[in-house]
Amino acid sequence: MTFFIHQFDNSILQFIQNNMHGYIMDKLMILVTSLGDMGIIWIAIAILLIANKKYRHIGYMTVMAIILGAVFGEVILKHIFQRPRPFIAVHTLNVLISKPTSSSFPSGHTTAAFAAAGILSECFKKYGAAFWILAVLIAFSRLYLYMHYPTDVMGGIALGLICSRLTFYIFKRYEY
Repeated sequence: MTFFIHQFDNSILQFIQNNMHGYIMDKLMILVTSLGDMGIIWIAIAILLIANKKYRHIGYMTVMAIILGAVFGEVILKHIFQRPRPFIAVHTLNVLISKPTSSSFPSGHTTAAFAAAGILSECFKKYGAAFWILAVLIAFSRLYLYMHYPTDVMGGIALGLICSRLTFYIFKRYEY
């Protein structure tokens, strides 16, 4: 089973490396991934929401979903799986950003993006597509930049969505 997962992951990364790289895409993906560094774009949105009394609870939910994702992903799952990142396996690869030292599974950028997008798209349906597009771009940037395997990103998507649902449940149950 792990052989097939490894083959799946490597074939997708190889396709991206061989068919999508170029100067403009390199610059764009570096920018997109930097928006996801430590969930900064999502935290900025949450702070703006918290500053507005009408939307404060949505800002708090966004922060909570991101924190849950970080605890489950960065603190628990990465230490359990300790999966090396793809750039470690391909020593000759020219990595475009600084190399993280943490484990690969699950993708923290993707977890935060999908946790926040899950909250924000539900609360602001009019802008939902924009939140999902940004989350997908951040997730793709992690593959493009060879920071994660596709299954790391899929794990981050699942974990982020679980954390957004868990946050809705907690807020519904314990708020007011």
